[in-house]
Amino acid sequence: MANKNYTYAEQIKKEMKKREHKKNKNSTQYRRNLKSRSRKKNWQNFNEESWDEIDNISIERIMPLDENDRKRSVNNNARQEKNLGSGLTHHKADIAGTVLEVSTGLCRVGLDGKEILCAIRGSITAQETGYSNAVVVGDQVLITLQNDGKGMIESIYPRKSVLARYDSFHHRQQAIVANADQMLIITSWRNPHIWPELIDRYLIVAQRNHIPAVLCINKIDLAESQEELHAFADIYRALQVEVLLTSVETKDGLDSLTEIIKGKNSVLTGLSGVGKSSLLSAVQPGLNLKAKQVSTTSGDGRHTTTQSNLYSLDIGGAVIDTPGIREFGLNGITHHDLAGFFPEITDYAIHCRFSDCSHIDEPDCAVKQAINDGMIHESRYHSYQLIMEELG
Repeated sequence: MANKNYTYAEQIKKEMKKREHKKNKNSTQYRRNLKSRSRKKNWQNFNEESWDEIDNISIERIMPLDENDRKRSVNNNARQEKNLGSGLTHHKADIAGTVLEVSTGLCRVGLDGKEILCAIRGSITAQETGYSNAVVVGDQVLITLQNDGKGMIESIYPRKSVLARYDSFHHRQQAIVANADQMLIITSWRNPHIWPELIDRYLIVAQRNHIPAVLCINKIDLAESQEELHAFADIYRALQVEVLLTSVETKDGLDSLTEIIKGKNSVLTGLSGVGKSSLLSAVQPGLNLKAKQVSTTSGDGRHTTTQSNLYSLDIGGAVIDTPGIREFGLNGITHHDLAGFFPEITDYAIHCRFSDCSHIDEPDCAVKQAINDGMIHESRYHSYQLIMEELG
C-alpha cells in the first residue's frame, strides 16, 4: 500500500519506475507473474484504503489524472469528520451549479440563488472539452465549496448545445455559450433602422450551431406602414423562423415574448439600442442588463457587452447576453457552402446551368431568374451578395 504522505506526482513517478522495471523483465516470466496475481473474491473484506494503492494508477485510466486526487480529498475529509466529530468545518463536494460569467481563471457560479466565485480545476483542459477554452457561460458544473465560501469547479456536465466561433489562433472553435435552447435575435424597426443583412448573419450563426432561432422585431410603434412591417416579417416566416412583433411602449407582443423565453435558456443577439434591456425589464422588472442609447450622430446601435453573462428568470429559464457575434457565422464558410445557409436559394440552385454556379454573374442562373420573378426576396439575395463578396 502506498504511503499516505506521497504526493500525486511522487506516485506517478514511482509508477513509471515500476513500468520501466517490468519492461526489462522476460516476457514469459512477466505473463507468469500476471497470471499469479488474482483478484480478491471476498468483497466483504474489501478495504476502502486500497483505493490509495499505486497499482490503481495505471495507463488504462478511466478518470482524468486529477480525479484520483479529488477522490482522495473527499475520502480524507469524510474520515476527518468521522474522527473529529460533526462540528468540524469541511469541504462540501459535488454540488451542481450553473456558470453565470467567466473571466481569466475564475467563474461566477449560480448555486441555489447565490453566486459563488470559483476557480477552475487544472485538470479541466481545453483539449478535454474540444474547444480552445474550457469553461463557458451556461455550463452545468460540479463544484467543491471551500471553507472561505469560494469554490472549485471539479468537472463539467455534457453540453446539449454550444454556441461557438472559429478561433484562428488555436485552430479550433472557441465556445461562447453552452446549453442554449434558442437564439433570440432582437432588432428594431426604427431607431436604429432594421438591418436585414445582420439578421441573416445571425441566422447563419444559429444554423451552424444547430440552435433554433426566433426573430423579435421591436419598436413596431415606430413603423410608418404596418403593411411594410408585416411584409418584412413574412419573409422570415416563409423560412420557418418564428417572428415576434413587439413594443414596450404599446405592450404589443410582450405576452408572446414571455411565453417564448419561459423555461428556456435564450441567447440574446442584436445591437445595443434595439431595446433588449427594455424588453426583458418589461418581462421581469429589475433585470439589470447593460444598456446603451443609440448613437445620436449615426443612428446606429453599438455593442456594449464585452463578455457573456447569464441572467436567471423568475418565470424559469435564463437569458444570456453575448458580445457582438455578427462575424461568428462567416469564419470557415466557403463560397460553395454559403448558398446552403439560404434555403430559398438552394431550392432553385439545382436548376442552374452550372453545378458550381455562385449565383452572382453566371449565365442561365435559375436563382437570379427566381429573383426577377419575385420568388426570392431581394433583401435576402442582397445579404447573400454582400457575404459572398466578404468571403473574397
